[in-house]
Amino acid sequence: MSGHSKWHNIQKTKGAQDAKRSAAFTKIAKEMIVAVKEGGSADPANNSRLATVITKAKAANMPNDNIKRVLEKASGAGAGDNYESITYEGYGPSGVAVIVETMTDSRNRTASNMRHYFDKYGKGLGASGCVAWSFDKKGVLVIDNEDEDYEEDAVMMDALDSGAADFEAEETVFTIYTEPDDFNDVSAALEAKGYKFVSAQIEMVPQNYQKLDNPDDIKNMEKMLDIMEDDDDVQNVWHNWEQE
Repeated sequence: MSGHSKWHNIQKTKGAQDAKRSAAFTKIAKEMIVAVKEGGSADPANNSRLATVITKAKAANMPNDNIKRVLEKASGAGAGDNYESITYEGYGPSGVAVIVETMTDSRNRTASNMRHYFDKYGKGLGASGCVAWSFDKKGVLVIDNEDEDYEEDAVMMDALDSGAADFEAEETVFTIYTEPDDFNDVSAALEAKGYKFVSAQIEMVPQNYQKLDNPDDIKNMEKMLDIMEDDDDVQNVWHNWEQE
């Protein structure tokens, strides 16, 4: 896959997320509960969406005990009944494309907040589909090779043999891309080979990236991402800003 690495593009916000690990676990737990409700099973072997979320949780270092408690809670009557998934699209400073995936029990509250964030820091909230066309939905598995434990060619062959669609090496990071439907099989196959992921989830990957040169635009984009990621209703924020 050509273009700027998605992992490199989110490294700065990743640091902020690590500092708020408890909040990140809460969001993953919510996603897990809804996956159980919509998939009809708390067994990942019988619920592909849940299996995807559990892989994401493990990559985020969510303890197994936490995962077990969430699944027990999700199996209870009424768990997750009030949540609905809503995606918002809009424009950041200088027209940067932004997609916000939310999970909320109050559509009006979330819509109001999203409109406020886009209006205050960007170019406004757009209609459904206004920027999604410029992203591709893909499974993304990221392996950290800072300690040089892996050989690039070996990882690439293991990834492709496991059914991955593409492989990208950048500095000390390997990024493996899959078709969304192949994500669980590829991640399971690589885990069986001993690989550990620092990020593993279904993402909206930009087809191209946009640089910001104006300091005010950069500041507003950073503020927009921070306030969105601090919002309890927000699950994921995808954008095509090429951060330096």
